[in-house]
Amino acid sequence: MPAPRDLLDPIDKFEPRHSGVADSADLASCLQQVGYGSLDALSAAALPADIGLREPLALPEAAGESAALAELRALAEQNQVFRSFIGAGYHDCATPAVIQRNILENPGWYTAYTPYQSEISQGRLEALLNFQTLITDLTALDIANASMLDEGTAAAEAMMMCHRIKLGTSTGSARFFVSGHCHPQTIDVVRTRAEPLGIEVVVGDHRSFDFASAAAGVGEGQPATVGVLVQYPDTRGSICDYEDFFARAHAAGALCVVAADLLALTLLRAPGEFGADIAVGTAQRFGVPMGFGGPHAGYLATRDAHKRQMPGRLVGLSKDAQGQPALRLALGTREQHIRREKATSNICTAQVLLAVMASMYAVYHGPQGLRRIAQRTRLLTQLLARGLQALGAEINAEPVFDTLTVGKVAAARVHAAAAARRMNLRHIDEYTVGISLDELTTVEEVETLLSFFGETALPAAESVALDYEAPHARRSRFLAHAVFNRYHTEHEMLRYIKRLEAKDLSLCHSMISLGSCTMKLNATSQMLPITWPQFARLHPFAPAEQWRGYRALFNDLEKWLAEITGFAAVSLQPNAGSQGEYAGLLALRAYHQSRGDTQRQVCLIPTSAHGTNPASAVMCGMRVVPVACDEQGNVNLDDLRAKAAAHAAELAALMITYPSTHGVFEPGIREICEIVHAHGGQVYMDGANMNAQVGLSSPGFIGADVCHLNLHKTFCVPHGGGGPGVGPIGVAAHLAPFLPSETRRVEGGGEFAGGPQSRNGGAAVSAAPFGSASILPISWMYIRMMGADGLRRATQLAILNANYIAKRLEPYFPVLYRGPSGLVAHECILELRDWKPRGIDVEDVAKRLIDYGYHAPTMSFPVPGTLMIEPTESETQAELDRFCDALIAIHGEMTAIASGEADGGTADNLLKNAPHTAAAVTASEWLHPYTREAAAYPDAHTRAAKFWPTVGRVDNVYGDRNLVCACSS
Repeated sequence: MPAPRDLLDPIDKFEPRHSGVADSADLASCLQQVGYGSLDALSAAALPADIGLREPLALPEAAGESAALAELRALAEQNQVFRSFIGAGYHDCATPAVIQRNILENPGWYTAYTPYQSEISQGRLEALLNFQTLITDLTALDIANASMLDEGTAAAEAMMMCHRIKLGTSTGSARFFVSGHCHPQTIDVVRTRAEPLGIEVVVGDHRSFDFASAAAGVGEGQPATVGVLVQYPDTRGSICDYEDFFARAHAAGALCVVAADLLALTLLRAPGEFGADIAVGTAQRFGVPMGFGGPHAGYLATRDAHKRQMPGRLVGLSKDAQGQPALRLALGTREQHIRREKATSNICTAQVLLAVMASMYAVYHGPQGLRRIAQRTRLLTQLLARGLQALGAEINAEPVFDTLTVGKVAAARVHAAAAARRMNLRHIDEYTVGISLDELTTVEEVETLLSFFGETALPAAESVALDYEAPHARRSRFLAHAVFNRYHTEHEMLRYIKRLEAKDLSLCHSMISLGSCTMKLNATSQMLPITWPQFARLHPFAPAEQWRGYRALFNDLEKWLAEITGFAAVSLQPNAGSQGEYAGLLALRAYHQSRGDTQRQVCLIPTSAHGTNPASAVMCGMRVVPVACDEQGNVNLDDLRAKAAAHAAELAALMITYPSTHGVFEPGIREICEIVHAHGGQVYMDGANMNAQVGLSSPGFIGADVCHLNLHKTFCVPHGGGGPGVGPIGVAAHLAPFLPSETRRVEGGGEFAGGPQSRNGGAAVSAAPFGSASILPISWMYIRMMGADGLRRATQLAILNANYIAKRLEPYFPVLYRGPSGLVAHECILELRDWKPRGIDVEDVAKRLIDYGYHAPTMSFPVPGTLMIEPTESETQAELDRFCDALIAIHGEMTAIASGEADGGTADNLLKNAPHTAAAVTASEWLHPYTREAAAYPDAHTRAAKFWPTVGRVDNVYGDRNLVCACSS
């Protein structure tokens, strides 16, 4: 019976719903299995004594679900949703309800993991192939990736591509030209990315840029300008013909990059048709809310010759073991973990959920529907332009699509009139405003906009041409594939979405035990607010008084994350873990430079580190020096001392993950920090494993100087099938002045009216001032509902669950690394390499787990031939046991194969043929030496609730040798 005092607690307390082993009997059972009497005793034994926090976290007391939602609703209502006509790369749009309800708000889509196990990811992979087809068709280029983080970072990645293609690993001088009429935030991000790499960014007018004078003083055989970037239509709305400029650029040895508006490309000549080598941009206006800046799916497309230099993920077509078509990630899959500092980029994820939404928007509307939306937007813009001309206003001399720049006006008066009607226009300078129309614009709104400049009637629609004339008119067909021409009724669209959803395993089905990836509960109460219009429909450059609720939410989250990490300040801008790594290293670099230590460019990185660490360091202009690990998987302190001493004059930083990538609390972590500091370096802590620190220790307390946080791991933002992510950074006080800037400037020296104000002098690392702002309420809700005690208990349960699994499985699969107390942290690595000489590979175990209804743990990272398991705190003992039982049963199958007890030997057996599809086990002919039942229904759970893979084991090698990355017409 509960105590009377306990009955006064909220009925909807969240922590018992979040934590799987919440029942006292289950908790006692799990603790008994690992040999400890309490969670406090377990965590005290697992953590080194010198890193444990003395005081509880100073966080608000946990609120119930309804109370937290009410509190967040009050913050949301402080935001004012004005109709936005600001543009600059962000547009209001209509998210079809069938997509919002069945994808964005559907855990079957948002709780799935990155599609590394392609046999149980065919739905997402098909949607991403559709996205790639959408991009290649509209840009008229050969190949596109599965999405980028945003338009600004896509442009920066394109610049890096140009540099690699033209100069390879050469460090010779290079320039990159950027049109001054690109979006200001894109210019900011490109400049940030260029500076550490020694690339000079020249911002100017493409019509007058002189390639010959730019080549002066450059070494023989090297192009002075490796690439050029233009906006299409440009940030002021004008449509330029870049064909001659691109011809001059190519003649000078430069590559040509176009940042293009996808909706405009349904009417405009495609970049690939006038000489572009690379196209970048955003798919935001294809049904994805503005969300105060993100998350949105950026895109990058290029010519076939450059495909191996592309960053990010790429979906390709291959075949399965039965010869049937099957999709999988191609070429650069997890390339950072293979190529490390030689990787093309540090981006190891994408914006999958948002790319899926954008692709489905294109599927739902089809080519004709998209053209109609574009024609309507252009028509309304033309009517507004005619009306302004009738009033004598100065507008663009060139053709336009959806944006007008109106000059020689009293900007303050126009803005005041717009604000009175709850409308936002773009502020350019004292005498110039910008107006961008969109899919939601009405005739009445255009009449209202016109009235701000004078009294006149709107011209007749019949007087305006719907299509462009040469050379701007679109020449090529697009979206001819059947998928874009079939699902235009809601019935058909719903069935298509559900058909793809059914092909993918997600947290809706079972535990996803991926080590280092933290697939914990994404609670419904946390997800609800992201579609509230007060969060979803704000433009990132809206006046400050309109986003007071967001500001309060940011302040809360920054304060809470600073308390949790033990740091002085936090930036929310980085919109992925990779960007957090980059931003943190940039802050360290800027700090050294501010002290005149420009020679400090060496970054020490343990050999066990995530591959993104060395890739990020190289992007910051650092030289990577690896540090060895010892037999226990810890950093080799002798090697660290030697390397730190050898590079003392040049040492910039050490990057380290804690608990370690090997899943243990290294006892020497404080000494590691002291060694680096003693030699003038700074300590960067990768926050991938913060799930095992919260409430028990903190990076700041341990001695780190900066740490990024994966909100999509520790703080419950869902993985979304491989994105979105958020990677804010916390820093010690001396690094606070170097956090990413929140200022965004426009041409002419002005600022967006009331836009975000900079707190510091740091660089811009994402296109939006606060990164992926619209999903920050998820983490706000998690922390608010858990409170200090709940967060600490979640960490302890994560450690308990990992040790429970390690204990249960150790008789069958030895645990590779343990701490001094014999415990693991929040994840454990299982040794399988001994089975390879007996004909069984780690991949065989991973694929056989699919037959049991499970996604495999992290395979062959950080140690080849192993499985790394992280159960999280969210799973019940029953689910932990079912998972362990599955692996124990597979061990029995492995033993039977290795001993010869199972017929078929090492070539034809349950593991080599896994996973088994419904088509395979119901085929009229069955020639295998084991039964159909053993293949399909290996345990009681699969008999009751079977998840069927839709393809057999995928042939990755075939797919890379026969690369097909778009739908065939």
